Amino acid sequence: MNYIPEAKSSRLLVFYHRLTNGEILSKAELAQEFGVTQRSIQRDMESLRCFLAEQGQAESVVYDREKKGYRLSGSPPLRMSNSEIFAVCKILLESRSLCKEEMMPILEKLVDCCVPESNLRTVERLLNNEKFHYIEPHHGQLILDTMWELGQAVQSQLVVEIQYERMQGPPLVTRRVQPVGIMFSEYYFYLTAFIEDMDREERHEHTGNLLPTIYRIDRIRAFQITKDHFRIPYRDRFEEGEFRKRVQFMYGGTLRTVRFTYSGPSIEAVLDRLPTAEILKEEDGVYTVQAEVFGKGIDMWLRSQGEHVSLVE
Repeated sequence: MNYIPEAKSSRLLVFYHRLTNGEILSKAELAQEFGVTQRSIQRDMESLRCFLAEQGQAESVVYDREKKGYRLSGSPPLRMSNSEIFAVCKILLESRSLCKEEMMPILEKLVDCCVPESNLRTVERLLNNEKFHYIEPHHGQLILDTMWELGQAVQSQLVVEIQYERMQGPPLVTRRVQPVGIMFSEYYFYLTAFIEDMDREERHEHTGNLLPTIYRIDRIRAFQITKDHFRIPYRDRFEEGEFRKRVQFMYGGTLRTVRFTYSGPSIEAVLDRLPTAEILKEEDGVYTVQAEVFGKGIDMWLRSQGEHVSLVE
């Protein structure tokens, strides 16, 4: 192996670190930054390319003529791009799902991943106004640690004892539940769980529709993860993705099929709101739509659409 001078080896480490973060490296800018010639930078890149090839790496250093700089090819960047970081920050802010004490550190850590530093400042400026005017959820609860612990119980299939604050009826109830998923919808995180020892088929009326109860995590006032394991037969397993497509409004109830007509300005918005929706027919701008949904929340949504929607079945 050829000896690499210390200054050059330091540059190579810096270059590789930046390349793996998805940066495009300009030869002229690097030469000015490190006080060497552009020819030296070109030799550095060739050395880095040879090293990666000798190590049998799938990635390689290539010169992108369109972007006028060196980049890493052959493998995806290890970190998110600046545009991806910006999009995630916007989604988090719009979700209003966490109190400021939990939301702001997450945003700051994401923004700190931006490269180079000038992009970091750009993203900060784009987000500052929304961060300043951020309105946290009214419950004001810290929920990240609770979510993580409940998620571990889901993974390990451990029974959880919870004290839950209901919106109606007795203010506080105690339940032993079998947790099967963590979900998010419109400002709130939810625990989906089967109540232990409850006859699920009788509760949900239809054999095969074994659907869990939904608990808002911020309303769980206390919980204890027990050492009691539970097992749900594979044929009855909870499929979070399939359930998520049918539970858009987080209300309890049975699995239903609804059919309605829609004459509003955007049928795409309806199809996005109801992932299981399908258009049965269209006539003069009036769509007949059918969707499979869980619970009665769909009824309120249909009424909120006013004259654009008419329930058929």
